[in-house]
Amino acid sequence: MLRFDIVTIFPEFFRESFDYGIIRRARAADLVDIKAHDLRGWTTDKHHSVDDRPFGGGDGMIFKPDPVFAAVEGLTGASERREYSKGTRVVLLSPQGRVFTQQVAQDFATNATQIVLICGRYEGVDERVVEGVVTDELSIGDYVLSGGEPAALVVIDAIVRLLPGALGSDTSATYESFSEGLLDYPHYTRPTELRGMKVPEVLLSGNHAEIDNWRREQALKKTKRNRPDLLKEL
Repeated sequence: MLRFDIVTIFPEFFRESFDYGIIRRARAADLVDIKAHDLRGWTTDKHHSVDDRPFGGGDGMIFKPDPVFAAVEGLTGASERREYSKGTRVVLLSPQGRVFTQQVAQDFATNATQIVLICGRYEGVDERVVEGVVTDELSIGDYVLSGGEPAALVVIDAIVRLLPGALGSDTSATYESFSEGLLDYPHYTRPTELRGMKVPEVLLSGNHAEIDNWRREQALKKTKRNRPDLLKEL
């Protein structure tokens, strides 16, 4: 079972987020366990403060390091810097992180047994969190969110659907966008004609070799049109 521990100041954000679709089925099948934890539970002052002003001045507030250290140590059982059990990953969701891709998701789904997701807020977190407890700093794209909570949902969804048994078909994830470096090919279903638009004849032919070739060609065309940057990496 893969365990997710989300560290956040808004645990209620996740109250019903995992009660639908693939993640719900994966939880019911004991493939994954997901819990959201309130960072304030690891504070020691009477106001349960998790943030403070940055040294050197500047706008906004940043997460204090001590509650985050305590949270990660409490959830992982590690008492020393990054001395985690094999398969434990501690992730800071941050615009400064490396881009979260399908390949990164596959790595986590294959090799991780526990993933701690730290959801930043405000202007960020004390850099000693990155230096002291984080194994992976990840970004879901080149834009800034109000906090790491939506990013945590994206990361969990992308990883869970790659777990063996999570999808209805063992090959479903194999042919999706990005799995082979290309966007997915076009899909069609009934009716065969709608408002003058017809399903391509090759898909109705029953010739699986021709269908495979057509799908590959269409995937290349769509990637060239929408994400030509991906072709440079092939």
